[in-house]
Amino acid sequence: MPLFENPKAAPKPTTKAPATTKPTTKKPKPTTEEPEVYYANCTEVRAAGAAPIRRGGPGYSRKLDRDGDGVACE
Repeated sequence: MPLFENPKAAPKPTTKAPATTKPTTKKPKPTTEEPEVYYANCTEVRAAGAAPIRRGGPGYSRKLDRDGDGVACE
């Protein structure tokens, strides 16, 4: 047997199938949260009829709570 026909010496050709990617069709989850509310100052809060705003409530901001007690635009 000739040396050049040695199956161990010859590299085997490799063929890989092209990677297929499945397109994602995830839909965004519907949000049940209220839209974020922003007031530039307490005048806007009062004009909207939202005063006072408690910490955690829509539109509350630390900058609107002057004394830091958790109630803005008192």
